[in-house]
Amino acid sequence: MADTFRGTYTALVTPFTRDGALDLEAMGGLIDEQLAAGVDGLVVLGTTGESPTVSADEFGRILDTAVTQAGGACTIIAGVGCNDTGRTVEQACEAEALGVDGLLVVCPYYSKPSQAGIYEHYTRVADAVALPQLVYNIEGRTGVNIETDTLVDLASHSNIVGVKEASNDIDQIMDVVERTPDGFAVLSGSDHLTYPLIALGGDGTISVLSNMIPGAVKALVDAALAGEMAEARRLHYEQLPLARGCFLEGSPTPIKTALAWQGRIEEAFRLPIAPMRPDTRLQWRNLLAAHGLLPEAMTTPLRATA
Repeated sequence: MADTFRGTYTALVTPFTRDGALDLEAMGGLIDEQLAAGVDGLVVLGTTGESPTVSADEFGRILDTAVTQAGGACTIIAGVGCNDTGRTVEQACEAEALGVDGLLVVCPYYSKPSQAGIYEHYTRVADAVALPQLVYNIEGRTGVNIETDTLVDLASHSNIVGVKEASNDIDQIMDVVERTPDGFAVLSGSDHLTYPLIALGGDGTISVLSNMIPGAVKALVDAALAGEMAEARRLHYEQLPLARGCFLEGSPTPIKTALAWQGRIEEAFRLPIAPMRPDTRLQWRNLLAAHGLLPEAMTTPLRATA
């Protein structure tokens, strides 16, 4: 179990066409790029993939595309979960039937369940399918923190093998790494904390930034996991402005905008996700240009107009 989830996992965006339909051809191209970079896995239909806006039919089509396109070359983790445990179980069962390798189960959002409710929710899903599962702790989006005591209890279930820790709380991250069992994967859910998390004993990342620079993110993670901390630290500071830039607005708006500027997908979102505001759009464009990540025609620095 120790190496079930370890390394670099890209939280893959879901490409849409201008009219809002799925763009599975573009998705296939993104997956091929990720495979060429050697990432350890893809998380499909996480919140970076705009999962709340995806229909039941689209859920299956997206996962089937990912499994088929990857062809076993990397791990495919399906994002599942909502604030209905029954529906979460249904999604988990469908994902298992479609041949994914694992699940990322988001903490129920909006309802603000008690820790007992969270425990029962995750246990119900883990009992329903045999897949290895990651708990997704992200209080900033769900409104409730999964306390370390609860996570330690969940770790006793054979199918619950790790956590995507996106609390942005270093004290909590240290507590989780220290108190969970050996072999329980602790993955960063925040690109700017990937290096610190691994330095504290964590196992890797589920990255937004690696949609754009998968090879560079993998190099950072591989160096850190190999104990090459000087090189990992250098790469951390090199990538830090980009990691922060991915959250100039709520994800996935900046990363999808960047991919669109690079000609890899359409700049298309589903409401309530909207295009970037003019001010952050300008800031993001200039940052990407400074890092050599835009086509030559877009590299001239721009200034805000009065």
